[in-house]
Parts: sequence; structure tokens; C-alpha cells
Amino acid sequence: MFRMVDIIEKKRNGGQLTEQEITFFVNGYTNGTIPDYQASAFLMAVYFKGMTAEEQGHLTMAMVKSGDEIDLSAIRGIKVDKHSTGGVGDTTTLILAPLVAACGVPVAKMSGRGLGHTGGTLDKLESIGGFHVELTEEQFINQVNELKVAVIGQSGNLTPADKSLYALRDVTATVDSIPLIASSIMSKKIAAGADAIVLDVKTGEGAFMKTVEDAKALAESMVAIGRQVGRNTMAVISNMSQPLGFAIGNALEVKEAIETLKGEGPEDLTELCLVLGSKMLVVGGKAETIEEARGQLTAVMKDGSALKLFGELIKAQGGNEAVIHDPSKLPTATYQIEVPALQSGFITKMEADDLGVAAAILGAGRATKDDQIDPAVGIMLKKKIGDTVEKGETIAIIHSNSKEIEKSLQLLQEHIRIENDYVAPPSLIGDVITGD
Repeated sequence: MFRMVDIIEKKRNGGQLTEQEITFFVNGYTNGTIPDYQASAFLMAVYFKGMTAEEQGHLTMAMVKSGDEIDLSAIRGIKVDKHSTGGVGDTTTLILAPLVAACGVPVAKMSGRGLGHTGGTLDKLESIGGFHVELTEEQFINQVNELKVAVIGQSGNLTPADKSLYALRDVTATVDSIPLIASSIMSKKIAAGADAIVLDVKTGEGAFMKTVEDAKALAESMVAIGRQVGRNTMAVISNMSQPLGFAIGNALEVKEAIETLKGEGPEDLTELCLVLGSKMLVVGGKAETIEEARGQLTAVMKDGSALKLFGELIKAQGGNEAVIHDPSKLPTATYQIEVPALQSGFITKMEADDLGVAAAILGAGRATKDDQIDPAVGIMLKKKIGDTVEKGETIAIIHSNSKEIEKSLQLLQEHIRIENDYVAPPSLIGDVITGD
């Protein structure tokens, strides 16, 4: 019989915990037999002493086993999931799901809502009139078998241990522990039934992992966990020093996703989707090389089949598929207010977090957990880092249902930096972690 105090002491002293010890902790905290104060001590020990890849794998699977596991074996083919660590303007799921599915890889996607100042994938999809994100497990599986794609909210009792532990991490200053972050993310992906996983790990000012070193460490941890528990996993490090694409706000981002599926989207958003999608086709067994995969993705973008499939996905889940041809059917804000540059020069910085807050103030995301999201509002950027600008030129457009936009206007003019000397745009794609 284990004692929690012994497990805490072992980890505090830098020891490696066994699978049985980690399972004892996870089960005990989930069922209430291990109190918060001991769990807090354990989390802090992990924060300072870390975990081996083997320990992280055991922690991940213990959290998976704490609740329901989705069985996707009835879906034909290799089920590939994609996870992004998030950021401002991150619309990749809306593009990648139909894009990859149009190439024949089944995408059975369970997504989340916005946690902070930007909407999540579900919030974006629900800005399409009638779209619903609730399907039964049977409906979910049938839709993926029929269309190769479905995007829904998490259902059932997935990873209750992770939910409990995350709430405790949030109040014990242990959220930013890489082993705990990696195990938390991977437990949800594995419980959701994926056969293979592609991870988009963000770095930069608008990301949770501010440095490349931390982003790489997190990516390596998650890939190691995936490999250890039998999931083909790879990760891409991508830059979130400025918003991805031009749109910030749910309906605006859906419109941008539609443009991208047509091959007319922003260069950075399009490139990231092609990079991630290529990895998804390779781990999904539809292409042997990244070059071959990229060719397939480009083809379904050019011939319209990816956009057509997005319309079929929308229709299947109750939405108005006409938006793919007529984006004016998406919610539209009452006012579009231009934001002028205060001086001439070069765009040298676009602080993504602050631009996200500027949109959240308008109602584009949950500035607090009690705020309501307005799907119509947000910000359309007109410039990116490295662009030239003249004084008075429009650098962004505020989409608002109120004329009270002073705070957003101020944030935009403060955090879209214009200086005399040119600064090159940040490199979008960093390392690729395969675990090989």
C-alpha cells in the first residue's frame, strides 16, 4: 500500500516514480482520498524536479483512464488529430479539417472553446447560423465515415483527473510546468481516440511558451509521450509574435478560413496550414513524403473540393452552408471603424496578446469567464510586421456593434508599433520534432 507522503518525498528528492505510484496519486486525487494540500505538494515537487519521459507517459495514461475513452475503431482509416497550443487569429482547425479530409484522411475532431481573449474553434463555428457542435458518439462516427470529417465539443466524462489537477495547478503557481502541460494536453488527445497526432506548438509574445527553448521542450515532451503510448506523434514549432492571418474575431476568422480554402487567404495562415496538413497526411498514411502531401493539399485547394467539403461539414451539423459562397451571411457588425497610423515608417511589432485584448473588449472573446461572445465583432488587420505605412493610412479596421471603441483603438495604436527602421517579419516555422 502506498502512502502519498512517501510519493511526495520521493519526487521532492528527484526520484523516478513508478507507474503504480503515479496511478495511485491520480486515482486518489480524483476520488477525493488524497487532499488538496498533498496534491499541491506533489505538483510543486514536479515543478522543481521535473519528470522523465516515462513518468510523463504514466501520468498521461493515468489521467486518460480516470474517465471515458472515445472508441473510434469503427471509423475507417488512420484517425489523425491536430492540436494547437493557441494564439490570436489561430483559425487553423477550420481550414485543416476539411483540407486534410478532402485528401482522404479521416478527421474526427474534438475542439474547445476560448479560454481567454480569443474565441475557440467551437465559438468560431457557432458564428455560422444553425451550426451545432453537439453530436452523439454514434452520429460523430457515422459523419466521419460518410464525410471524412466532423468537429464537435468534448462529450462525456473525458479526463476528469486532468480537469481537477488543472484547477489545482491554476491556484498553486504550477500551470507552467512542462511535464504537467504535456501530460494534460496529451491525455485529452489520447482519450479522444486519435491514432496519430500533429502538434502546433506556438512560441513568442502571443503564445503561452514565450521562448523557443520552452516551446521546443514542450514539443519534445509531448512527442515522447505520444510515442511511448503508441501514438504516431510529431510537432511543429510556429511563431506567434504577431497574430496569425489578418482576422481577430469569430465570424471574421470564419470568413478568412473560407478565403484560405479557396487559396486566397493570408500568406502566413496558408503556409502554416500547408505545413501542418502535410504532416497530417504523412502520419495518416496518405503520403510518403512532405512534398507529396503538400501537392495533394494544394490540389484540393485549387480544385475547390476542400471548400466544398467545408460546406458539407457545415450542412451536416445544421449550419447554413451558403456562407462558403456568400460570407455576408455571417454575422456582421454595425460599425466598421478605420484605425489610422499615427506616423509613417515600418511596422516593427504587433503584440499579439494586446491585440487579442483589443478584440475581446469589443466582445470578440471572453475577457472574463462571465463575458458573452459577440460573433460579429473583432478586428481586421491591414498590415503585418515588415510592411511600410504612411501617416494616416489604415492599419486596422475595428468591427463593433457599439461606437464606444476608445479602449480598443488605444490598444491598437499602442501595440502596433511603427518605427523608422525596417524590421524583418519573424520566421513562421521553426523546428519539427518527430521523436525519431
